[in-house]
Amino acid sequence: MLNITILGSTGSIGKQTLDIIRNKKDIFKVSALTSNSNIELLCEQVKEFKPELTVIADKNKYKDLKNFLAGEETTILCGEEGLIRAATYEETDLVISAIVGIAGLLPTYAAIKKGKKLALANKETLVTAGNIIMKEAVEKNVKIIPVDSEHSAIFQCIEKEENEISKIILTASGGPFREKTIDELTRVTIADALKHPNWSMGKKITIDSATMMNKGLEVIEAKWLFDMPRERIEVCIHPQCIIHSMVEYIDGSLIAQLGYTDMILPIQSAMTYPNRKKTDFEKLKLSEIKELSFYEPDFKKFTCLGLAYDALEYGDSTCVVLNAANEIAVKSFLQGLIKFNDIYKLIYSIMEKHNIVAVKTIEDVLLIDKWGREKGEDLLKRGVF
Repeated sequence: MLNITILGSTGSIGKQTLDIIRNKKDIFKVSALTSNSNIELLCEQVKEFKPELTVIADKNKYKDLKNFLAGEETTILCGEEGLIRAATYEETDLVISAIVGIAGLLPTYAAIKKGKKLALANKETLVTAGNIIMKEAVEKNVKIIPVDSEHSAIFQCIEKEENEISKIILTASGGPFREKTIDELTRVTIADALKHPNWSMGKKITIDSATMMNKGLEVIEAKWLFDMPRERIEVCIHPQCIIHSMVEYIDGSLIAQLGYTDMILPIQSAMTYPNRKKTDFEKLKLSEIKELSFYEPDFKKFTCLGLAYDALEYGDSTCVVLNAANEIAVKSFLQGLIKFNDIYKLIYSIMEKHNIVAVKTIEDVLLIDKWGREKGEDLLKRGVF
């Protein structure tokens, strides 16, 4: 029986993880659940899965959660301290890190320091602190198993030594605007941007997909997960989302991982690694696939993807600022404060004003992240970006 902590159990990845546990109760048990603020769904999950520890990140909802769970045999905590307690919970064998954004950094780092096996769905942890995180993982002998479908695919494809790999290829759907012109992008609405043609995800990651910043963040994440230099990480648009990513070897061979546009498989693969378990979920039928197409991304149209490659080239604090600026820009767009094309403009303006510094500690990351957010808020307030 594997004891599981889910950081972010009420989000998309968290809910699908619980679907797997629901179907594999003979091998998985929930030891801790956390949510940012969705106490209604969290309560439902607690009553079904009976975790020993329950955490609500939003301290303002702590009392309500305690009232709703009166009578349940679970310890209830709140805030960042509670998240770290869940990530390092003694009984936990595997931590699923599925908190969205920089908020997932500290609990994920704490889990690694504690030596917990980690299934990582929080890409921002590696985007902002990849060097620190990977060094700590090596020191604590922690295997970081990627949950993102693209990185899971690469993880499954790599069987040889790094010197036999020519490059890795991250596939991308191209989002809802892959067929639109640059001019048409000036008129898209929030509703337009939230209509992803392939994946059902949270609002923030859906907007990231529309700008292709999500793929840019994945490029940075891949650099750290697979110790791969920037020039050997390629993005390829693949609208059908059947091939989740590929690895090219030095002899020209391409090895790809295929599956439906469903996160169940990569999540379960991470949970059962290094083994595989039978699943009753829908299997891919090759005879039903009518077309597989591929083309290069348009960097002139998807300018955020280029920003991510630039940040990776400059390194150190630039990636931290990129992530902070993107979170501010996406939030502002969803609030109707800026237009879709302003997302890139705001991120670029914040990055342009940043002086690159070395990042040696998690505290450095948090300070740089704070600077990026404050600079973004200032530029928004003054309308100068």
